[in-house]
Amino acid sequence: MRSPISAADPGAILAALPKPVIAVDREGRIRFLNPAAEQFLGSSAASLEGSRLADLLVPKSPLLFLIERAWQDESTISEYDMLLEGPRFGSHLVTIAAAPTGAGELVLSLDEPSIAGKMDRYRIPRNAARSLTAMAAMLAHEVKNPLSGIRGAAQLLEEDAGPSGRELTGLICEETDRIVALLDRMESLASEGPLARSAVNIHEVLERVRKAAQSGFARHVRFVESYDPSLPPVFGDRDLLVQAFLNLVKNAAEAISEGKGEISLKTAFRHGLRLATPSGGRRHVPLLVTIGDNGPGIPEELRPYLFDPFVTSKRAGSGLGLALVAKVIADHGGVIEFDSEPKRTEFRVFLPVAAAGDSE
Repeated sequence: MRSPISAADPGAILAALPKPVIAVDREGRIRFLNPAAEQFLGSSAASLEGSRLADLLVPKSPLLFLIERAWQDESTISEYDMLLEGPRFGSHLVTIAAAPTGAGELVLSLDEPSIAGKMDRYRIPRNAARSLTAMAAMLAHEVKNPLSGIRGAAQLLEEDAGPSGRELTGLICEETDRIVALLDRMESLASEGPLARSAVNIHEVLERVRKAAQSGFARHVRFVESYDPSLPPVFGDRDLLVQAFLNLVKNAAEAISEGKGEISLKTAFRHGLRLATPSGGRRHVPLLVTIGDNGPGIPEELRPYLFDPFVTSKRAGSGLGLALVAKVIADHGGVIEFDSEPKRTEFRVFLPVAAAGDSE
């Protein structure tokens, strides 16, 4: 006969967890920590219980802000990629969830590095996108100028060439134009200038993307929209957001079969999660945009590198589309992640919402 659930020992369960768990009271004093938390903090439970958590952290630690917000909201709040620092345990990039128990205590759960590592891989690979900066600048100067000369020479030769010669000179012009267009896209990746930010209605962005797609590359696709009309605006660059979501929709449209393709556009408010603004200021509950399709899914071998430049499964693809999306969302202080399986692929984009007083 099975033992009743009430017979389980909560302390033994928490002690068995591999992730650090810490409970603090309203004064910020540690009331409980499991063995994983002892190891993380570098001290025993006997020496830490009753001490102030703030004394273990660097001044103005973002964890103290997270705890304050969880008490105020009386709800669970999570934050990804928080830099947690203290003289006893050093520096760690972690994901932290703070949850009030209703009995005067707040439970902190730390993930390091499993979830944080996953989010770091999906969270706008800035280094991958920005590593193109020097390359694009060099190519723009060293390659585009000679290409212009090659194209001009081909046009001059075309004037005296026969039919077969004009076919070859036309091919030269087309190929130089294609390479210049590729370099222009790389330059957009390398751009480090400030964004033209304002309060942007995300639904207007998505509607513009849908209309552009349905009038061109997505004529064969059925769109399904599920929008939350109560969402606040995003603080961002409208044109860049249109470009980013257009790239995601284009990838989805190219992945699905004609006649039975479906792309879903969804928006929602993501409760319990906060993101830092690009300027490092206040954190805002983010808005979630989901772009889904019913295509065959992303090949398993591409998934770890999906946002890296020049990674693509398309024969004629450049592999820069998702790298550009990565950079745009990163510049907005957002997060992108994806799930993929046959007949269901979703890209989820988290963007900080606009707030009173937001400015560059």
